[in-house]
Amino acid sequence: MNTWEIAITAYTIIGVLTFIPVVMAMLKQVKLNPGGASFESSIHFSEKNKELLQQHYSRIIGTLVFWKNKAEWNRRFHYYALFWTIPVAILIPIITQATNDTFEAKLFLTIISAHSALLIGFHRALKVENNFKAFRHGESEFYDYYRRMLDRPHSYGDTEEEQIENYIVEVERIRKFVRNAETDNFPIIDESKFKGRNTKITTP
Repeated sequence: MNTWEIAITAYTIIGVLTFIPVVMAMLKQVKLNPGGASFESSIHFSEKNKELLQQHYSRIIGTLVFWKNKAEWNRRFHYYALFWTIPVAILIPIITQATNDTFEAKLFLTIISAHSALLIGFHRALKVENNFKAFRHGESEFYDYYRRMLDRPHSYGDTEEEQIENYIVEVERIRKFVRNAETDNFPIIDESKFKGRNTKITTP
């Protein structure tokens, strides 16, 4: 094997191996971290309201797991894209000067250019960074309100009923924020490119 064949093999192997964590984030469900004592052992609420708060939390667990999984996948893909596109952008001009007219040299340059272009394209189209921020922000803000309700429920109101109502309203606001951010970040093909057509084309 000549130098360019070795470079192609090494680049391909490393590119695939470093992409495995991104794939694993898609296939593996991230578990929520234990949060310590919850509403069932709270000293601030009656038994009836403890049960109400526990039921409310149980209904949002699935959403929290979804947010955490989405945030982790977007985080891994974001850093994978940065890890490859920044060095490749620097190396392409240097490699171009070093390449000869052999097929292997041109193939290596084509592979790294195509890889970088695909990563940039998917990163922008899927709005990976924005989605990561939205899901991570939603998860973090929910737990801020959750811990505040456990530690300082009086900051939500004077009575238990008022506290619970205000807490649930805040949680609903967070869910709406993340849902709107997720929907806004869906990749959409520019309609201006399809003037004259009656259908709006969007990616699934």
